[in-house]
Amino acid sequence: MPEPTALLILTTLGLGVVAGMVGTLLGLGGGVFLVPFLVLALDIPFHTAAAISLTTVIATSTAVSAAAAGRQLINLRLGMVLEVATAFGGLTGGITAYTLSPRSLQLLFGTVAAAIGLVTLARLNRQDSAAGPGRGRFGATYFDPPSGRMVTYAVKRLPIAIAASFVAGNISTLLGVGGGIVKVPVLNAWCGVPMRAAAATSAFMIGVTATAGAVIYYGRGDLIPQLAAAAVLGVHVGSAAGMRFGQRLGQRALSLLMAIVLFTVAVLMLVRS
Repeated sequence: MPEPTALLILTTLGLGVVAGMVGTLLGLGGGVFLVPFLVLALDIPFHTAAAISLTTVIATSTAVSAAAAGRQLINLRLGMVLEVATAFGGLTGGITAYTLSPRSLQLLFGTVAAAIGLVTLARLNRQDSAAGPGRGRFGATYFDPPSGRMVTYAVKRLPIAIAASFVAGNISTLLGVGGGIVKVPVLNAWCGVPMRAAAATSAFMIGVTATAGAVIYYGRGDLIPQLAAAAVLGVHVGSAAGMRFGQRLGQRALSLLMAIVLFTVAVLMLVRS
């Protein structure tokens, strides 16, 4: 367990700012950026990095959900249905995490990031649906500032979304990434949910998922409170900046940014593993 020196705490604070900005923009929770840098740059054990990351995911979810709810981006009905599967997956992931070696976890992290990046690129030119009837039981409508129009969408392939949510919950606790790394691309690519709404709905769900996993890591003594506090503070600062910047980006820009982040993380983790 590393000693929480002043330099390490300040560095973690800075990483939290960047992670909060990226996580807010893409609904990933920030862990997809924070975990690799804690492990690769600061040489922090993977389980400790995952525990710290999950605490920041809870903070990101709280901040983003409060802001996105006012813009009606969160699909509450869909989010509550998917959260049941996600929370169950999170609990099983916490148990699985201690049966795998750090090298196996890093390899899994890189592989998942690369796979989701490919899915995101394949659907890069997908356009959001225009306003209209027939949004279905789990569909919704919201105003999209970049295009200046109302967007109405219907949720397709709900069983796929539920299955993906269970996998996301499992991966969330295993890797400390919040689950958005799976849920956002799946909701957008296969379930008909626009990127902006998928990111906001994911951010709403990941806080509950991260709490389930963080309790397990805390109980095993892997959480360093000083570093977790610094990371959470940084994430709050980064989240505020990310929310302001994200309103100016369109669907394609958000998808492209997500793919770049995922491929960068995948390369770093695969090389290290």
